[in-house]
Amino acid sequence: MDRTVNRKIPTETLPLGRRVPLWIFRATALIAGMAIFFPPVNPGRISEKINESASLFTTGVSYGTITNSMGRILRSQWIRGGDITLLMIACVTVMLGVIMCAAGGCMSLGNRKMRRRGLILPLLGAPIMGVGLFLIRQAYQRMVSNGEEMGKLDKIGMMLPGGFTVFIVLAALLFLSAAIAFFTAEKDTDPSAKMEMEEKYRLFLMMLPVILLTFIFAYLPIWGWRFAFFDYTPGGDIGADNYVGFKWFSFLFADPATTKDLIRVLRNTLIMSGLGILTSWLPIAFAVLLAEVRSTKFQRFVQTFTTIPNFISWVLVYAIAICIFSTDGFINSFLTNVMHVAGANTNYLQIADHTWLKMLLWGTWKGVGWSAIIYIAGIAGIDQQLYEAARVDGAGRFRCIWHITIPGLVPTYMVMLLMSIAGILSNGMEQYLVFSNAMNKDVIEVLDLYVYNIGIGQNRISLSTVVGISKSLIGITLLFAANGISKAIRGESII
Repeated sequence: MDRTVNRKIPTETLPLGRRVPLWIFRATALIAGMAIFFPPVNPGRISEKINESASLFTTGVSYGTITNSMGRILRSQWIRGGDITLLMIACVTVMLGVIMCAAGGCMSLGNRKMRRRGLILPLLGAPIMGVGLFLIRQAYQRMVSNGEEMGKLDKIGMMLPGGFTVFIVLAALLFLSAAIAFFTAEKDTDPSAKMEMEEKYRLFLMMLPVILLTFIFAYLPIWGWRFAFFDYTPGGDIGADNYVGFKWFSFLFADPATTKDLIRVLRNTLIMSGLGILTSWLPIAFAVLLAEVRSTKFQRFVQTFTTIPNFISWVLVYAIAICIFSTDGFINSFLTNVMHVAGANTNYLQIADHTWLKMLLWGTWKGVGWSAIIYIAGIAGIDQQLYEAARVDGAGRFRCIWHITIPGLVPTYMVMLLMSIAGILSNGMEQYLVFSNAMNKDVIEVLDLYVYNIGIGQNRISLSTVVGISKSLIGITLLFAANGISKAIRGESII
C-alpha cells in the first residue's frame, strides 16, 4: 500500500520580505479578477453609448450590449463595425491576462516548485493585460478619428473611462509584485521534487469557484441599490442632478395608495409563505415513506417521477393548468360530455376563490419531490446499527421511524426551517406571474411580483429598488432572530 498518498506536506515559513510581495500579488490578482465583473471599472466603455451597467466581461463577449444604443451610429458609419470587433478582442485579451495572473496566484499557494512555476504566469499575464489595454486605446483612437472625419464626434460620445487607468495600475502592480516575488524566491535545488500544495489550500481552491459565483450573482447586484437614492428613469444617467436621498424610502409611507398596496401584497406574501412553512413537513413525510419501500426499482421510479416537476418551468405548468382547468379544459369537457352537466364552462384559473390554496397545491406538487432529496440523503446517513439495536429490543417499523428516523432528520429540518423563515418575504415571482390575471390580482400579487410590476411594468425603478432593499433587510433580521430562538431553545444554531 502506498503510504505517500496521505503524506502531510511540510509547511514552509517564508521571511517577511518574501511574503509581502506574494500577498500584494495575490490580493491584486483577486481584485483584478473581481473587477472583470464590476461595471464602474470597465476599461472597455469608451463611449457613452455603451451601457454603463456593462462590465469588462460583458463588453468582451456580448456584441449586442455594445451596439444596443448604436444603431444609427453604425448605420451611418460614424463608427466602423471593425472598431467594435477590435474593442471586443481587446477586452478578451485583458481578461486572458487577468486569468493567467489569477492562475498564478492560485499556484503560489503551493510548495517552492509550484510557487516559482506559478509566478511565471503573471510575468506573462500582466504584459498581456497591457496589450489588451493598448488595443482598447487603439479602438478608442480609431473611433475618435472616424468621428472627427464624419463631423459626428459629439454624437458618438467618446471617452476614456476611469477603469482604463485602474487596470493599468493593476497590471503594473501584478507585474512588479510577481517579479519581486519570483527573483527573491529560493530556487528549488531538488529536480525530482513534485509540485504539491497543502490540503487547506486545495480545499480553498475547490471552494473558490463557488465563492466567485456567489460574489457575482449575490453580492455584486447590491451595487444596484444605488438606484434607490436617485430619481432614475430607464436609460437615464445617475448623478448629483437627480440625487434625492431618502425620498423614495419616505414615499413608501407618505403615499396612501402605495402604503395600501404594500399592506395588500405583504398580506398575500405572509399568508402564502406561512402556508408553505406549515406544510414544510410534507417532504420529510414523503422521504420517510419512500425510504420504507422495499422495492429499490419502485423507489427509484417514484423518486424520479416526483422530482421531474421541479425541472418544468412555471410557464409549462400553467399550460398544463390551462389544459385541465380552462373553459374548454379536461374538467369542463368531462362534466359536459360524460356527466352531462349543463353549463359546465367555468374557467377555474380566472376566478379568485381559494387562490392561496391553489398556489400552495401547485407549489407542493412541483417541489415536494425535489425538497425530499435532502431528507432522503439524511436518512441514508443515519447509523444502521441504531435500527438493528431497536429491532433486537422489539421495535417495529413505526417505532423505528418515530424514535430513530425522525429525530435523525430534525437537525436538517431545523436548518431548512430557519432558511424558510429568513426567506418568508421571498416567494419567488414566476409562479404568481403566470397565474395572475385581472380577477385574482388582489390576492395573488406577492412582494416579488409587486417589485417586478412597479419596476418593469411601471418603470418606477427607484421605488422598486427601495422595496427590494427593505425586503432584504427584513429577511436578514428574521434570519438572525430565528437563529437566536433556535440557539436559546435547542442550543444549536446555523450562524
